Amino acid sequence: MTVRRVVPNLRTKAVEENRHFYGLLGFEEVMNLGWITTVASPSGPQEQVSLMTHDLTAPVVPDLSVEVDDVDAVYAVVRQSGAEIVHPLQDEEWGVRRFFVRDPDGRVVNVLSHR
Repeated sequence: MTVRRVVPNLRTKAVEENRHFYGLLGFEEVMNLGWITTVASPSGPQEQVSLMTHDLTAPVVPDLSVEVDDVDAVYAVVRQSGAEIVHPLQDEEWGVRRFFVRDPDGRVVNVLSHR
């Protein structure tokens, strides 16, 4: 399994204000689906922060997103470990396959692969 990217997800009601703030730090918008906006560094496009008002299909906003090369393999390992699956493995309409798992401190991690 290879980790491709790790992105903090910040729950906010002030997406525009936060987008402006992170722009002051050099970030530029790279994705905007309405409920999630991602900003990235132009010089390092994998250096990202996501701003979320809610999650479109899951019951919670994840604290962190981890993109992996094989989400199905990670899902099998995580299920076998007995960790709490918060959102089941599924294909999403915006082009990712993902699931949510709770870490030992209660944070929710969105584990995904792009299709």
